[in-house]
Amino acid sequence: MKRASRSRDGRRLGRGPAFAVLVCVTVVMMATASAPSPIYPLYQERWGLSVTMLAVVFAVYVVGLLGALLTVGSLSDHLGRRPVLVAALLVAAASTAVFWTADGIVSLLIARVVQGIATGTATGGLAAGLVDLSPERRPQLGPTMTAVGTSTGMATGAGVVGLLLQLTSRPDAYVFPVLTLTFVVLAAVILRIPETLAPRAFRLASLRPRVRVPREARPAFLASVPALVAGWAVTGLFLSLTPSLVRNVLHVRSGAAGGLSIAALFLANSVGGVWSVRHTARLASLLGAVLLTLGAFGLAVAIAVASLVVYVGGSVVAGLGVGLTFNGSLRAISAVTTAKSRSEVFSAVYVISYAALSLPSLAAGLAAPSWGLETTGYLYVGFVGALSVAAALHAGRSRAHRPTGDPMRTAGECEPRSELTRC
Repeated sequence: MKRASRSRDGRRLGRGPAFAVLVCVTVVMMATASAPSPIYPLYQERWGLSVTMLAVVFAVYVVGLLGALLTVGSLSDHLGRRPVLVAALLVAAASTAVFWTADGIVSLLIARVVQGIATGTATGGLAAGLVDLSPERRPQLGPTMTAVGTSTGMATGAGVVGLLLQLTSRPDAYVFPVLTLTFVVLAAVILRIPETLAPRAFRLASLRPRVRVPREARPAFLASVPALVAGWAVTGLFLSLTPSLVRNVLHVRSGAAGGLSIAALFLANSVGGVWSVRHTARLASLLGAVLLTLGAFGLAVAIAVASLVVYVGGSVVAGLGVGLTFNGSLRAISAVTTAKSRSEVFSAVYVISYAALSLPSLAAGLAAPSWGLETTGYLYVGFVGALSVAAALHAGRSRAHRPTGDPMRTAGECEPRSELTRC
């Protein structure tokens, strides 16, 4: 891969500003993903939707996202980062425009599917581009900002919409026009960033749905799976069911409460991501899995005593765990990837992550009408707790039996650049 350099063409941004632009795109894309969640109770009242239908609305977003990841998720490895990101941002603008004009469940489903396609198209290229453009002396900054940008965006989207609910009964009439314009502006800005990867020959066969991880990256990838699944499963609980749990189980009627609970999880997620930089990738995953276990326990206690304060406390602890595990996993995997396969490998990471995000949430939505939200909530946090314990045990064993030359030894000893480097 040819390293991005400061272009002599004044129309191109330098590496630092381009890196910042990709972080901004990540934040806005993730803010858009979480923005509808606090509005779900309003949609429920406005159009008479059930909890199960709300779970379906959330699930179709992930269906679109996974479909895009499996087909065009690695497209930036062939066409370059810039054109793929521009296309993804314009599709995202189309999705928020549909949200803006939505008048029923059909419009909502279409908007969520298109939004998922946009996010899935952008995800691999964004993560790979941040690694490509990360500073020479700080290669871990790319995966770190991917994780922190993701959680910061999720917190911002849910938090801002949650606060808007206190001011207006139609927050969607304000949020989605602003997001539509923002995506169009970002697409224009992306045209000015330097291309970090020379385009390669593209064949339609490349669009065949597949998940592929190169042989040299598989040990690190597989070692990260338990922590990824645990972290993203608890994220699914918050994005799909937390507004309904807060309103109907914790008996808090404030429109902002559900959104702010989601924001608390993702703000803590951001802190956990930054904190993880102080630790090795494996230790970050271990600490994160332990905190996820404690957070799941706190959420169960909150449901039992119907306490919003305890629920937010559990959200913060679980969020720290998600940030630590996700960042640790990305750093470990980034350390053993090459530029030519980086987008493809990150797409595989997100396939696992978003499957963990959606499938338990959909199951919970289907179970809620029969078992009730409270029982479903207990089962969900119990499931997350069990996954977290398994992830902690796995990370502990891996750390105890770490071989010499482990590529996950430190945050920055490996240089994941133009060729695979052994530590």
